[in-house]
Amino acid sequence: MKNKWIAVLMTAFLMMILAACSEDGSASKEEKQSDGTVKINVAYGNQPGEPIDEMAKKWQELAEEKSDGKLELKLYPSSQLGSEKDVVEQAIMGNNVIIFTGYDFLMDYVPDAGILTAPYLTNDYDELLYLTTTDWFEDLSADLTKEGIEIINTNTIYGKRHLMTKDPVLTPDDLKGMKIRVPNNNMYIKSFEALGATPTPMPLADLYTSLQQGLIDGAENPLPVLAASKTQEIVNNLTLTEHTKIMSPWIAGTSFMDSIPEDLVEILIETGNEAGEYGNKIAEKEADEVLKEFEELGIQIHEVDLEPFREKAKSVYTAFPEWTPGLYDTIQNLIKERQ
Repeated sequence: MKNKWIAVLMTAFLMMILAACSEDGSASKEEKQSDGTVKINVAYGNQPGEPIDEMAKKWQELAEEKSDGKLELKLYPSSQLGSEKDVVEQAIMGNNVIIFTGYDFLMDYVPDAGILTAPYLTNDYDELLYLTTTDWFEDLSADLTKEGIEIINTNTIYGKRHLMTKDPVLTPDDLKGMKIRVPNNNMYIKSFEALGATPTPMPLADLYTSLQQGLIDGAENPLPVLAASKTQEIVNNLTLTEHTKIMSPWIAGTSFMDSIPEDLVEILIETGNEAGEYGNKIAEKEADEVLKEFEELGIQIHEVDLEPFREKAKSVYTAFPEWTPGLYDTIQNLIKERQ
């Protein structure tokens, strides 16, 4: 009898823990109400007011409107649900979460995905977006599905990434010895090693204090992200390197997506694409506005010869032995076929 009561108490205790976990900010397992409503946590590292946040708000609005309230999107900016890597893992485990991530992070699961964020890969965004319409990308998506990852949206443009530093950077040689904050993934680490810097991975939320404390010498990101992170309050040199043009996906776990009725999945994808187009216009406009704002603040803006940076970056394409042989040539041939 004593053992029976112990078992009952242990069961009750475990239920209390699970209930507490479901009420905190972390993503929980699938939340589908008895009336068919599906609740989805939408996670991203960007700050409120940035173009990605504005896109997410539009997606939330459109999805709930077009589904007659059957899709409820709850937004978690500023990495509130955890680091990018952690939330991707939450998605794979089947939690009811969609996360804004990068192909550079997805290369941990399907290595070839990383090339889409490699430096100086394409001349413009049209070429980059075109790649997502090819059979090559369809095969890539199928490989991700095998890893439990579903791409929900492919048309979100994150922006041209530039460099902001304490000291001027006019050539790759100026980066020697500089500690540059980068996302915590191999693509950015190897890219900035190739350019001659010392890449320092850390969450975007830690950028400002790290600059204050002298732990890093600069950062790289699209202009609206640099501005939202208040990088300009500490460093005074902006170099327009355009080292990557970033198009990033929103992903969810395969098991979670399989649990959602097909009509709601279609609405989720359709409204995500519509919100992506909305957000892209904001991102382009805000990048121009931030550049003007930086000029007014007296930030030193350096327009540099990009060819030396391109040359340095070429070594990145031979830095990943796990890539399919000839991957770079495959991508360039796809782009030529479009022309």
